[in-house]
Amino acid sequence: MDTLYINDIRAYGYTGAFAEENVLGQWFRVDLAVDLNLSEAGTSDQLSDTYNYADAVQAIQQLIQQQPFHLIESVVSEIARTVLQSDDRLIQVTVKLTKLTPPVPNFAGNVAVEITRDRSHLNGTSPRPLTVSNMAAAPD
Repeated sequence: MDTLYINDIRAYGYTGAFAEENVLGQWFRVDLAVDLNLSEAGTSDQLSDTYNYADAVQAIQQLIQQQPFHLIESVVSEIARTVLQSDDRLIQVTVKLTKLTPPVPNFAGNVAVEITRDRSHLNGTSPRPLTVSNMAAAPD
């Protein structure tokens, strides 16, 4: 199995447990590793024989920008699902989502979640993105 890394994907989104995060938004960074067989691409030199990471970058940015959740765990799970659905050749994906400036007093660091999912993840349920009517309600 081979691994293709796509790092430092950035997008501005509105995910967060605090109402201010859902309104003001913040920057997120995604690092992605997709596992697939790259041997054909290594000999053919054809884009069609590998994973088109430009499409992955665009899909991830769109998801972060347009689908807010309360928890970054939900976002990272949806990113994994989106990437796995994009190409049947993908065996497994590892996604690291970093909230670059979490609104925590006296904390100058960042917070990240990393998950690894295989194609069985596609059989699970998806969390419901926030809408105007449920943005203020904090998760249980």
